[in-house]
Amino acid sequence: MENWCYEPEALALFANHYETGEIIPIEYVQKIKESASFQEGLATLRQLSFGLLDMAWHGQDPTNITDLKAFETEQFANTQLYPDVKENAMSTAFSHIFQGGYSSGYYSYKWAEVLDADAFEYFHENGIFNEEIAKKFKDNVLSKGGTEHPMTLYKRFRGQEPKPEALLKRAGLL
Repeated sequence: MENWCYEPEALALFANHYETGEIIPIEYVQKIKESASFQEGLATLRQLSFGLLDMAWHGQDPTNITDLKAFETEQFANTQLYPDVKENAMSTAFSHIFQGGYSSGYYSYKWAEVLDADAFEYFHENGIFNEEIAKKFKDNVLSKGGTEHPMTLYKRFRGQEPKPEALLKRAGLL
């Protein structure tokens, strides 16, 4: 829901100075948006590499992994930007993928962002306060919970599968 906070139509409803009533200048909002995407490419790559490591661990019999460092080096080969620190063993400190409730599901952090950005893009294209879109969101996503497959519900709301371009655009990467 934080997407609405950056939109002039929403800000006009609440973002005013307590004494003068002046609405927050749009240039301030733009600076806040820009700061939110600072180093977003690096943060995105980091999340993706964690998700890939998680899937690698849970996509095979872990007893077949005899050299932890070699295993991690292989997993991070396509996402590593900086030279490896040989003493680092990410898997030994990354509790999310073993005991944190995200075992074989760490990718869901980034996937949730894709869904969020794509859904808001739909609102943005049709007006952020579009009642018809809001009702479709409520009726097909919020009120259904786990009663149907999530992609079925999302497509019923959006009319298509989510596209990652909306997230890349929001992150300033497109």
